[in-house]
Amino acid sequence: MPIIKPISDFRNKSNELSKIANDSDEPIYITKNGEGDMVVMSIAHYSKLQRKLDLLSKLSVAQQQKGAGDTGKSLKQVMTKIRTIINDQK
Repeated sequence: MPIIKPISDFRNKSNELSKIANDSDEPIYITKNGEGDMVVMSIAHYSKLQRKLDLLSKLSVAQQQKGAGDTGKSLKQVMTKIRTIINDQK
């Protein structure tokens, strides 16, 4: 269930909002004059959201490449390349 708080809580109870954001790991929707105004979230939740967006972006690129006919690399090719990189570092 979404957490919705008025802007007055944002001004007057910031420590409480910080605790809610960190404990719930959910965004808090801040309203102003009864309308949505902004969203507040913990750094941990924001970082998780950024990682999800990064993954979705990479998956989108992979889908586009597959749609364009790119067959990618086999597991054997990938492992050979990894072993080459490891051996070159020694």
